[in-house]
Order: sequence, then C-alpha cells, then structure tokens
Amino acid sequence: MSSGKILALDCSTEYCSVALLVNGELTDRAELAGQRHSELVLPMVDAVLAGGALALRELDAIAFGAGPGSFTGLRIACGVAQGLAFGASRPVVPVPTLLALAHATDARRVLAILDARMGEVYLAAYDRTNGPWQTCIAPCVCKPDAAPQLPGGDWKGVGNGFAVHCDKLRQRYVDKLTDVDAKAYPHARHIAWLADEEWRAGRGVAASVALPLYIRDKVAFTESERRAAT
Repeated sequence: MSSGKILALDCSTEYCSVALLVNGELTDRAELAGQRHSELVLPMVDAVLAGGALALRELDAIAFGAGPGSFTGLRIACGVAQGLAFGASRPVVPVPTLLALAHATDARRVLAILDARMGEVYLAAYDRTNGPWQTCIAPCVCKPDAAPQLPGGDWKGVGNGFAVHCDKLRQRYVDKLTDVDAKAYPHARHIAWLADEEWRAGRGVAASVALPLYIRDKVAFTESERRAAT
C-alpha cells in the first residue's frame, strides 16, 4: 500500500515513539521514557529521518498524538511537531491518541481507555464494521464506574485504563467486551497511518493552529481536595 511521506510522534503516555511512513513502509523508534520525552523525541526524529535518507522538507506532513493523555507529553509533542513543520513549511496533522489505540487492533469495534489519574479515565469508542472508523463515543473523561454505555456487544477493550481500573470497567461493561489488552499504548506508527489518510483528504492544518486535545483542564487535586479524599 502506497502512502505519503509522514513523520509522526507521540508523547501522550510514559512511552515516547516516533515513526516515518514512506511509500507504505514504516520505520519507527519507541522507548519507555518516563519523564524524558523532551530528551528523547528529537534524537528519535533524527534517527528515523536518517534511516529513511529524508530531509524534513521532503516530507508531506508531520503528525502528532494530540491527546488525550499526559498534559506535559501532549505539549511536548505538539510543540515539536509545530517547530519542525514551521521550519519545513509543512502541514501538521493532529491525531487523537485513543483513535490510534483503536487502529492498532484488528478488531472492528474498539473501546479505548487510558488512565487519566485522579480516579478517572480517558475514553472513546470506535467502530469500523462498515469501512472507515466511525466515532461511537467521542473522547471524554469520566469515572470508570460511570463511563458511557456501549451500543451492542463484541467490543475489544484496549489501553492501560483497563490495568488501573480493571474491576470497575469490567463490571461497567459486563457482557460487552469480548477481549481486553490492558498493555496497549498509543504508538507513532498508528498515528502515521491515520495521519496519512487525513493528509490525503486535505485535512492537515497550519503549524500555528495545531493544538493538543486536553479533554479536561484540571491536572491535579488541590491540597484541600487531597485531605478530603483521605
């Protein structure tokens, strides 16, 4: 399958990943980064571009995992993508991280959930039974025991939200889930494929208007809220 020349990166979780998609062939790098995304992402970009013998100006678009996810990670990914795109005069393609999680599977119906901390999860549901992905539940943040209900059954659950909130989510979606992969995380390789589709459809944006998808504004409990929770 042919493609454009797409550079993609993701820093939305504790993993950092970069991928280069050229003529249907992928080159990628990924590492468990912890808090070192800002140290790792640009060397990874250099490595995949060198491996593909490409300069930034030869790319068609630069994509990033837009969120939801780690606030700091999303800012890093967006900022790096913007900087590279400005320098190369190329469009940016923001890709939802939960959709990238879904795209990594071979399932038709996917419930993608990432841990959002503070007792909450980031959640979205997608269905590609009749072709391209359709959004059944748009990305949202919620308590796992109050998560939106799914239409029908035969859903595959993916993402570390299932590892952190396994019992509550399985109870919430009893008889809905056929399989769960709690170790899955968003990866730049799947962002690259999704971004290629968006770029071909003319949905890239100028670097100046590319934004993360935060979902919520609050990132931590206040001191009084922590005391009230104990």
